[in-house]
Amino acid sequence: MEAAVTSHKPVEPAVPARAALPEQRAEAAGHGAEAARGVEGSRGAKATPGAAASGARRGLWISSTYFAEGLPYAIAHKVAGEFFTAAGASLEIIGLVSLYGLPWNLKFLWSPLVDLHGSSRRWLVGAEIALAVILLGLAAAADSGALGLVAALFGLVAVAAATHDIAVDGFYLQALDKDAQAAFSGLRVGAYRLALLAGALLVAFAGWASFGASFAVAALGLALLAGAHAVGLPRPEATPARTGAAAAPPGASAAPGASAAPGAVVASGAAARGASGLLRYVEPFRAFLRQPRIASSLAFILCYRAGDALMFAMSSPLLKSLGLDTAARGNVAGIGTVASIAGSTLGGVIIKRWGLARTIFPIALVQSLAILLYVALAWSRPTLPWIVALVTLEQLVAGIGTAVLVVFLMRRCVDGYKSSHFAIGSALMSVSATFAGSVSGYLAASVGFTAFFAIAFAASIPGVLLSRWVPRD
Repeated sequence: MEAAVTSHKPVEPAVPARAALPEQRAEAAGHGAEAARGVEGSRGAKATPGAAASGARRGLWISSTYFAEGLPYAIAHKVAGEFFTAAGASLEIIGLVSLYGLPWNLKFLWSPLVDLHGSSRRWLVGAEIALAVILLGLAAAADSGALGLVAALFGLVAVAAATHDIAVDGFYLQALDKDAQAAFSGLRVGAYRLALLAGALLVAFAGWASFGASFAVAALGLALLAGAHAVGLPRPEATPARTGAAAAPPGASAAPGASAAPGAVVASGAAARGASGLLRYVEPFRAFLRQPRIASSLAFILCYRAGDALMFAMSSPLLKSLGLDTAARGNVAGIGTVASIAGSTLGGVIIKRWGLARTIFPIALVQSLAILLYVALAWSRPTLPWIVALVTLEQLVAGIGTAVLVVFLMRRCVDGYKSSHFAIGSALMSVSATFAGSVSGYLAASVGFTAFFAIAFAASIPGVLLSRWVPRD
């Protein structure tokens, strides 16, 4: 399984801009109904030195904010699992690390706070400062043996990081027009992937030094990013909140010669706004559920990565049982991350050339069969070169599989609700991954690694079968 590109947050494949992801992500990104037309957005416009400088400044803050988004995600998932593995925690505890994905599953519950209180820019910088402080706490506690405190601090990292995601995505949408959003999509994804690789390097550094030192480095990096963003981020004009008296509900009229009581007007206006707001909130869900063959689509989204989620949660304990120390596991994870990024890109190219309809089943099948590589690892206990080769191959295939799921989720986004629909789909996927991973430790402790990974392979089969029945357009 991909050690860094986890199934909680889908990574965008290299697909043409006409099939780009919706920009307002619940877990990942990209509006892009049309091709990017240059950094400044105008087709055929002549570049000027001022425009180039503006584009460079934009590229700098986009890459730095999305690197800052990806790093704490990697810490809450990959680094947390490696920490508890190195600390000798039980398989059950290591599996429960998957529950750190819950804030990303549930962040829609507090995402309106970012819009209603303060600005995305302030929330972005504030969340980065909070993350730096929490990571300093982790640096102090990591080598003390207080695993309960460390677990709680990882939970705070997850909540702050999910909030930071909301702010970064909101700021991206606010600070850039639609054409620029499409133009910088690749840079944004690349910076995020680089942060996932940095997470693997933090694990390797922890093996050479200590986890405390590794968290201190991460805290310093986020503190520097927070300072740079506080000074250098642009200050886009905020969209003003709607104010003023609400119009009377349709059909309502005052009696001749009489005026409504102020309290009644306020109450009726508030009721109308509440009803209208509820309808606006519910309609995207209704539109999503009205799509053809939605039942098979929902089942596919829930099942597609179930086997991979089980496998990913126990990959580090398996490698430890094969004799790899923390530094070695970090190095293998780094190689695997590069392979998964290459796989995601390759998957996008494959889908672009042959189409989703022709590729969804074979890619789902190959992704499922790749889990058997971990069965082979657990059963044969090979030497290090074979371990690296098999893990790298599995993660390359998993990256290709990620591309299929992301494109499938994009195709389920109805015009007018693209952001909401991608959020719904990615949340469904990540919820199933969170809970599949959380039971993995109990299962592995009961049956052993070889049987466990065979069960993970079996858990992937429903997703393969469903790929034959889902909409493919």
